[in-house]
Amino acid sequence: MFEIIKAIIYGIVEGITEWLPISSTGHLILVEQLIPFENTSDGFFDMFDVVIQLGAILAVVLLFWKQIWPFALTKSSRQGQTGIQSYFKKDIWMLWFRILVSCVPAAVIGLLFDDVFTALFYNPVSVSLALIIFGIAFIVIENWNKSREPKVTELSQITYQTALMIGVFQVIAAVFPGTSRSGATIVGALLLGVSRTVAAEYTFFLAIPVMFGASLLKVVKFGFAFTSMELALLTVGMIVSFVVSVFVLRFLMEYIKKHDFKVFGWYRIVLGIIVILYFTLSG
Repeated sequence: MFEIIKAIIYGIVEGITEWLPISSTGHLILVEQLIPFENTSDGFFDMFDVVIQLGAILAVVLLFWKQIWPFALTKSSRQGQTGIQSYFKKDIWMLWFRILVSCVPAAVIGLLFDDVFTALFYNPVSVSLALIIFGIAFIVIENWNKSREPKVTELSQITYQTALMIGVFQVIAAVFPGTSRSGATIVGALLLGVSRTVAAEYTFFLAIPVMFGASLLKVVKFGFAFTSMELALLTVGMIVSFVVSVFVLRFLMEYIKKHDFKVFGWYRIVLGIIVILYFTLSG
């Protein structure tokens, strides 16, 4: 039962931190240092802290279904198409093509160097430094953006070049835990002239193929020989992260309509300092 409670805590942390630009992986690594799972297989947590994010991703699918499902149930005359093509939503198909372009850099790096980066950077020091550096980046970029008008205010205005550049920023999060995948892509999008709302939505949608792919990679590497306890922990964590994510996504989309991301920058800096002090004193 205590292990299930830990999985619930992990799910809550994941559901909150996956979408706020404060690093879900970084927080999960830190929580694991405080309340690690007991009696699980070697490598289970490395797989768990990625696959648990599928619950959060399903929350995006639920809340943004109409904006991401590329098929129409009835013919769409507004696109001027006939036959089977009239059941396709062209604008959504084009959005998915751009998302796939954004996935390429992280997919290549992840497949080639995932084990290397895990061994080198999945530790409290790396996490805390990434938290602080990207926290500073959020504050600096938001101050810089005050005098600029965004060039991209609709998802349809994101070009393939912009999509590729956002994908390059996502690589930073793939390498350094604590950076935050959403944080890296949002920072990159803001620098490229994308509005906050569009940057957030594009980040949410980009997470769907990225996290499905990352989860599949982790499960394959771990193997499918889960114990009953491990399967229960993974299931509970995913369900909790899904429920929490639904509320967090709704909150964030309302929040960024009136506020910038600087508060998350300050949070990251403070948390990074606390983490450094904690592990320095406890060591």
